[in-house]
Amino acid sequence: MSAKPAPETAPILPTPLTADNFEERALGLWNWISSSSIEIAIAVGVGTAIYLVLGYAKRRARLFADKQDDRLSLAAITARTLCKTKQYFLIMVSARLVVGFSDAPEGMYQVTSFLFTVAAVFQTAIWAREIILGLIERRASNSHDGSTETLANAMSLIKLLVTVILFAIATITVLDNLGVNVNGLIAGLGIGGIAIGLAAQGIFSDLFAALSIIFDKPFIRGETIGFDNTIATVEKIGLKSARLRSLTGEEIIISNTNLLSKEIINYSRLSRRRTRYKIGLIYQTKPDQARRVPGILKEIVESADAVFIRCGFVGFGASSIDFELDFDIMSPDFEVVFQGRHTIGLAILERFNAEGFEFAYPTQTTFTADPDGTMILPYPAGGYGAAAS
Repeated sequence: MSAKPAPETAPILPTPLTADNFEERALGLWNWISSSSIEIAIAVGVGTAIYLVLGYAKRRARLFADKQDDRLSLAAITARTLCKTKQYFLIMVSARLVVGFSDAPEGMYQVTSFLFTVAAVFQTAIWAREIILGLIERRASNSHDGSTETLANAMSLIKLLVTVILFAIATITVLDNLGVNVNGLIAGLGIGGIAIGLAAQGIFSDLFAALSIIFDKPFIRGETIGFDNTIATVEKIGLKSARLRSLTGEEIIISNTNLLSKEIINYSRLSRRRTRYKIGLIYQTKPDQARRVPGILKEIVESADAVFIRCGFVGFGASSIDFELDFDIMSPDFEVVFQGRHTIGLAILERFNAEGFEFAYPTQTTFTADPDGTMILPYPAGGYGAAAS
């Protein structure tokens, strides 16, 4: 035989008090007090002790939270959460233990259990709200770049959203415990949330993008970033848009969502900046001179406190023999890098002039000949002549 399905557990609801059963209830209560006076006294004592212990723990948590230098540490957040414990919750915890230990009448037990459930659900929502808000602030607390201003502006809205969501869940839980069919309510809240989300899609999108910038920190205020063909310094991160200052001085305002959708290059987080110089020497340069070029350039780079990477011959140009020099300047500051490139460039020019190296520039050579193909003067002694034009 197949087992019968277990019946669903009915919600804990007190029997309604009416004029007809009031006398019966009162008599039952008196009989319970008379027959269980010792158990009641012990239970009341235990409940009072529990209430005092919980109250003492709450006071100690408040003192501990006040002494913390870092109010956003995990210990401080936990202590502040315990400080949010409400008196009615402490009372209902004690009362629930009393009626459970003293074998109270069924009506009193049901009423106390129901009130304890309500108190526990809403107290849990209060604790959860404090923990969530504390962790949000903690996640963004390690930046001192001004994004905390944006977070402070957003916290009122975040606090409202978190409070509404948690207390809506708590209310639905209590109604469900009362036996109310909450399916329609949940569906209505879901549809309403979707409608609000669609209506304010752009606002919420930019808000969440701002929070993403605050938490993930792809860049912070004061850093120089690049996106598309723009290079700019971040001046402010707002709830809806970011304000940047371009290298040429214009203010750029772009929505947070649009900015995060782009590929962002953060120039301020470079530990070094790579620079490449292409150097062309004339074809009249002797091979022995050309072999000395990498060593000379290495000396110049290292004397300027930069890091030499590589240098060598890379090809025969239209009017030059070409070398490439790569070096790193160990600073994220563009001004330092710019000055370093300036110093090294002038040092190369000065050293090459002293060594007798000639930089190439675009030239064209024209040869003149008789109709029979014989070259006509002027031309260098010992070979065919050439006149540069």
